[in-house]
Amino acid sequence: MSLAAIFVFLLVSAVQMLECVLDLARRRGSISDDQLKLRMEITQLLKEASALSTPSTFAQAAKLKRLAAAKEKELAKIQDLNIKGKQSLHEQHDKILLVSKVLIYGVLILWFWSTPVTTVSKHLLQPFGRLFSWRGVDAATGRVVVGILPWLFLTSRVSKLLSEKLAPIFLHP
Repeated sequence: MSLAAIFVFLLVSAVQMLECVLDLARRRGSISDDQLKLRMEITQLLKEASALSTPSTFAQAAKLKRLAAAKEKELAKIQDLNIKGKQSLHEQHDKILLVSKVLIYGVLILWFWSTPVTTVSKHLLQPFGRLFSWRGVDAATGRVVVGILPWLFLTSRVSKLLSEKLAPIFLHP
């Protein structure tokens, strides 16, 4: 296998891993200290309200429940503001990633358009050798010559699968 094939694979894998990391970050989101503090206060208030179950403490329990409901509304407002801000940030990241991906793929296609990326033995590509070949078979060695377009397709599929499996491992909290 040539160094060009490995270089293309590593570059495509890095782009796919970055895309997967950004997608995971978007799905997970982050909880700020204020949100965490409000959640703890809400659970504490609800615990105190449930402990007050006698008829003589009903008014105090109702007051604690109303206070917890008010804090839940405040938490919902904070989360809505965070979501709106993060959506625009993630949209910007997605656009930048798409543009960089197109540029990287374009540069790779222009760079390797007239030269093969790698050569592979015929029996490895049976029965799809013609799909991956670039100008047929190398007459000197009898090996199938793989062009940049099929190689980009293969490496993007493989690296996407690998990044989907490996990104959660690397980003485990």
